[in-house]
Order: sequence, then C-alpha cells, then structure tokens
Amino acid sequence: MATTTTTVTEERAMADTNAKNAGAGASRQAPDASPITLLEKIRSRGRAWEDLAVQYGVTNPDPPWKVSMFSTCEALAVHDCLETLDRRASEDDLSETLYRDIPQPERQLMALAHTMIRRGLVDEEELERRMRQVHERLTSA
Repeated sequence: MATTTTTVTEERAMADTNAKNAGAGASRQAPDASPITLLEKIRSRGRAWEDLAVQYGVTNPDPPWKVSMFSTCEALAVHDCLETLDRRASEDDLSETLYRDIPQPERQLMALAHTMIRRGLVDEEELERRMRQVHERLTSA
C-alpha cells in the first residue's frame, strides 16, 4: 500500500485552491470592524517595534513575534480554520479602516487578532490573560 506525504506548502496550496473554488461565485462579507476592547487598549499604548527596537538596542528590523504570526496564519489555513484569501481580505479591510493609523507589521498582527476574536478562534479574555503572563515573565527578571 502506497502512502502519500504532503508538505505544508502543498497543503496550503490545496487549501487556497479549495477556497478559490468555494468562493468562485460568492461575494465576500466584510469583517466586523467594530472595535475590540483589548485591541483598543493595545493601540492606545502606541508601542511599535520600530520604537521598542531603538529603546532596547535591537538592530533586527523584524519583531521577534513576526515568525510566530506567519506560522499561526499557515496553521489556520492548513487546518481550514481561516482560509488564506479570506484572512488577507479581512486584513486589507481592517488595515484600510480600523487599523490604518498603526504601522506595519503591527497592523497585520492587530488585524489577525481582530479576525480571530470576531470568528471565535480565540477568546478576548484568554488572549489578555496570556499577554499578562508573557509580560510578567519578561519583566520579572
């Protein structure tokens, strides 16, 4: 009996193809762009990676969380939780409206978090609790 092995890239390509075929005649609904309390709290702090990198003497232009964000996007697409094309369209809509005043790549992160919260993929209170845990770990040293 032969087994078939597919790579993450192949699975993503298949998921993208399925999403294109599924939505071929359908119109996409704009994301719920109403503000989310936690994300508005984050936005009010105004701490972009560009500023933090200078503050801490980091020369890497990419924030340390960027790879995790891309990995999260890949995992969501591969497991049919959030199709790539749909996520990108939501990101575009939110970036042009609610998060237009936030620099990249923070804008992309905020749009992803917004979409995941609105679709019930992550709970706002749980995300806030985990963010507090990370903050406590980083500031306790």
